[in-house]
Amino acid sequence: MTFEPLGSDFFGYENLLRPEEKAALARIRDYLESDVRPVVNGCWERAEFPTEIIKPLGALGAYSFGWEETRPFENSAVFRGFVALELARVDASVATFVGVQNGLAAGSIAACGSATQRAHWLPRLASGDIVGAFALTEPLSGSDSAQGLRTTATRDGDSWVLNGAKRWIGNATFSDITIVWAKDTADGAVKGFIVPTDTAGYTATKIEGKISLRSVQNADITLENVRVSEQNRLQEANSFRDTARVLRFTRAEVSWAAVGLAMGAYEAAAAYAAERVQFGKPIGGHQLVQDLLVKSLGNITASLGMVVRVSQMLDEGTQRDEHSALAKSYTTSRMRETVAWCRELFGGNGIVLDYDIARFFSDAEAIYSYEGTQEMNTLIVGRSITGLAAFV
Repeated sequence: MTFEPLGSDFFGYENLLRPEEKAALARIRDYLESDVRPVVNGCWERAEFPTEIIKPLGALGAYSFGWEETRPFENSAVFRGFVALELARVDASVATFVGVQNGLAAGSIAACGSATQRAHWLPRLASGDIVGAFALTEPLSGSDSAQGLRTTATRDGDSWVLNGAKRWIGNATFSDITIVWAKDTADGAVKGFIVPTDTAGYTATKIEGKISLRSVQNADITLENVRVSEQNRLQEANSFRDTARVLRFTRAEVSWAAVGLAMGAYEAAAAYAAERVQFGKPIGGHQLVQDLLVKSLGNITASLGMVVRVSQMLDEGTQRDEHSALAKSYTTSRMRETVAWCRELFGGNGIVLDYDIARFFSDAEAIYSYEGTQEMNTLIVGRSITGLAAFV
């Protein structure tokens, strides 16, 4: 399969990829264009997730590239970023599903699980045979999860008993396992648990009425005396620092998804500018429309350069929290600006799903907010600059 460079990658960052990485990316891109793009607007409108794509994406390696136990070939963090970008430039809801399945659920087990846990769970998640979710955020705890976690875990012999509530948990209405983070009542430390969703006392209820990422099945979760065996406790998760290791990885990939979403909006706008005729010629021939397109491409190009470097630092072992926080803060801000310009170019047609841009415009709001809000990521970087914490 021939790898065709994206016109929206104006400086050609894809040329950093090795031939086998380009080939794998081309296979994913082809599947997304042929099987995913045609169904996503309908799913978004109905607030449904296209579950039929889960196993094909697994067969393409979308959930497995990052983990030693499952990766089909040696690959770079830049390549894995481009996978997130490809998903988001077609549909941010699908990108979010993969981010939860691979980055958060599998990522928690890869980073904090024992060798036995990794060998048991990662291949099943990588193939799409099971679906994973990640439950950290709570009704009363979001940005302050490090200190404000209210869900509790109490040791009882060879088991743990979990009680509490979680909110905004992606994939949770149909997940087979959920990674639940809870505070140990004995020592106050945050610990992680692999919770099969058919466990007694575990309930997931879909959150209705969303205006963003409508295809993502977010849920409220209640945990009422949910009993989990010690063997399902993540053996290397002993404090919130371990949770943060997972989030550092996923925050960088959300930055890539932000670039991908902006690319999708820009590509839709550029195509529309070429076909929409007003005043006797395509609107792309008007100066103000070209200005919107050029500003959008500038944002995309600058953001892509940033996320490429952050992923290179991950491969080098030099990436720190403030690096991924700056990437997430900057790229999502530029994404939000870009999709607004692109929606503007469509005029009234920009508020209907027919042209994709309305979906990109709405979905940008969720990408802007999750995996650390703009404000929290700013404070992480600000602490690095000044040496002073300004969180409270």
